[in-house]
Amino acid sequence: MSILHSHGTDNAALFSYRLKLPVFIHLIVIGWLYVVVMMSVAEATNTTGTVLGAIFTFLLYGLAPVALVVYLMGAPGRRRAIKEREAQAQEAARRAASEKAAKDGSGLPDQRGEAPADAVPPVRKET
Repeated sequence: MSILHSHGTDNAALFSYRLKLPVFIHLIVIGWLYVVVMMSVAEATNTTGTVLGAIFTFLLYGLAPVALVVYLMGAPGRRRAIKEREAQAQEAARRAASEKAAKDGSGLPDQRGEAPADAVPPVRKET
């Protein structure tokens, strides 16, 4: 079964795939920058080329697209980190509220072992 087509049945393969993906992306970035550097060198050393043309070739064919792709590929990781920080902050606030309630003794009746009071008392029929 392919790693890309597994539906969560093989967690070790999925974990391995997640570890290999950033390495694969870095290899593509390094390879593309190598190609662009070679294009820039060819531009600079050509009889009709200029160093300024080589610099623009490197910036417009190399750094700009690579920076955009790396930024877009990092979006899920940033989103995951934001969700994790929010979950930690929510858990810390929940923990602080429960500690304060326990310290003040103003917790809900259910938390202190008391029977909950009815919000509306039962109505009896008049006989």
